[in-house]
Amino acid sequence: MNRPTMEDGHVRMSVEEFEQLLELAAERGAKRALADVGLVDADAASDIRDLRSLLGAVRMAKRTAWQTVVRLLTTGLILALIAGVAIKLKVFGGN
Repeated sequence: MNRPTMEDGHVRMSVEEFEQLLELAAERGAKRALADVGLVDADAASDIRDLRSLLGAVRMAKRTAWQTVVRLLTTGLILALIAGVAIKLKVFGGN
């Protein structure tokens, strides 16, 4: 990479050099960000896969919990309706 020149208070460099500079800055920034969260060792890829798997399991558990709540409410409502009909029709020997 050539040394940039100064003209009228502005830094001048070729497009290729500017793109190389951006790539270098992006790579260093990404490495620093990964290091900040502790993902710099050889197990980093495995850790990310484990975290994604865990997140998928949490989402599935949440979905299953909501489905269970809806089923319980629906079953309770149906049982209440059946009990109301049974009382109204005096099925259990009422006068």
